[in-house]
Amino acid sequence: MFLKFAADILSPTPSEGEGAASLHYQIRVNLPRSASSALQSYSISQKFLTFILSYYPMAINKNITILGEEVLPGESRTITMEIARLHTMTKLKIPIIVERSKLAGPTVLFSAGLHGDEINGIEIVRQMIARKINKPKRGTIICIPVINIFGFVNQSREFPDGRDLNRVFPGSKNGSLASRFAYYLLKEVIPNVDYCIDFHAGGASRFNAPQIRIVPNNPELKELSDVFNAPFTLYSKNITGSFRSACGKLGVKMLLFEGGKSLDINNNITQEGIQGAKRFLEHFDMLNPQKKAPVANNNSIYIDKSGWVRARFSGLFQHRAIAGDFVTKGDVIALITDPFGKVEHKVKAPNSGYIINANDAPIVYQGDAIFHITQSYRF
Repeated sequence: MFLKFAADILSPTPSEGEGAASLHYQIRVNLPRSASSALQSYSISQKFLTFILSYYPMAINKNITILGEEVLPGESRTITMEIARLHTMTKLKIPIIVERSKLAGPTVLFSAGLHGDEINGIEIVRQMIARKINKPKRGTIICIPVINIFGFVNQSREFPDGRDLNRVFPGSKNGSLASRFAYYLLKEVIPNVDYCIDFHAGGASRFNAPQIRIVPNNPELKELSDVFNAPFTLYSKNITGSFRSACGKLGVKMLLFEGGKSLDINNNITQEGIQGAKRFLEHFDMLNPQKKAPVANNNSIYIDKSGWVRARFSGLFQHRAIAGDFVTKGDVIALITDPFGKVEHKVKAPNSGYIINANDAPIVYQGDAIFHITQSYRF
């Protein structure tokens, strides 16, 4: 496994009987908690120091600059991104909350609100800030609770131009409003980031069981997903134009969290997101020492294949199973009825598996997606 560490570079000292060209440095190496809790000191040459820094960019606490504002190690700063105004000329500002430790370490971004109506993700990041989980023991934590501030104001998934921000990356400086936001996010924030957890919720009244989504065949993301340890982990390919795809191309390791539904806050989903984030930070020895990362009750269930169940009839929808439930083939998982008490259609599970998404709408139409059920999974 690729060893990650942070190191504090101490003052150089000449070796006895040697000139300045042979300066040696004291380097204090801090291994991740999973590797060692010991602090070790080594005397290394300037040449070897250059070698280390070329292969381990997180070994030294670098300055961070976002939108022209520099944030030094040990500083806290809220930087506002303002790209456009409302039609009333009212300013809309996106706060970028940066917390830096004096100790070197990775930079982790917690983001939410890419879709303005996915409130549960916003609440997860909000609580992390309010509870000071975003104050790192080492490294840097950047929080953007609401990326799509226009959609948030309008309680809408899209931007005012009708575009889905999560389909326009990498964006354009002179493109549509959504495209400009994507451009500046990638240009100003992401170059500083090593890891990202982007929080989402299900759309159109569809409730997602708490889950992490990662691309298949990526051992490092698999390891990070194990650390986060959501109840479910779904393998899914990157979508062209998505934030996740753009970050991946720039070398940022991203976990995409899905949980809950749009225009809703569910406390169980919120806690799953917060607890996973704390485990993630603890893995890099970044968690605020005043906080503790809870041990998950069970290991994540990895989903290789899943399928949607669609309504065969229109009518009133009454589900008998919820997201997270395990169902057996043939179980009645919902009823679709007419409003007049004459017709009642049973919806049966087409296969045994876990429900990872359930439609909470009271009325459905023929062809609507009503359940998402695993077809192939492993523990």
